[in-house]
Amino acid sequence: MPLLDVFYIIPVGIVLEMSPVAVGIIAFLGNFIMVLVFAMFFRQISEWRKKRREKKGKSEPSKRETRARHIWEKYGLPAFALLSPSLLGTDLAALTAILLGSSRIRVITWMGISLVIWSILMTVGSVYGLKYVNWI
Repeated sequence: MPLLDVFYIIPVGIVLEMSPVAVGIIAFLGNFIMVLVFAMFFRQISEWRKKRREKKGKSEPSKRETRARHIWEKYGLPAFALLSPSLLGTDLAALTAILLGSSRIRVITWMGISLVIWSILMTVGSVYGLKYVNWI
């Protein structure tokens, strides 16, 4: 559910004059729950996705998948988890990391750390950035 990513929800919530702390926490929890769901059901989701791609006649990896694999091979899970919200979205990044061979626990841990960092950065950046441009 890429529309629920912290990159969208936090600035929109702050523009709508909601509490920045509440928006940050809710955005984090919404994304983290999706990471947990993808980690728990990755086999079923992977099979569904594979069938869907075959049905559409796609055999080559997408640009996003190619970029994700490059980051994965070059830097590993920690860097992938920190960079992936801006490339894939946290839910697809969690699924991709598991499919690339990481354990579920490590993926959940690193994606959680990444989400905390991004949620804080987006909340603080949105509060001060939007005040700077006089949107709120």
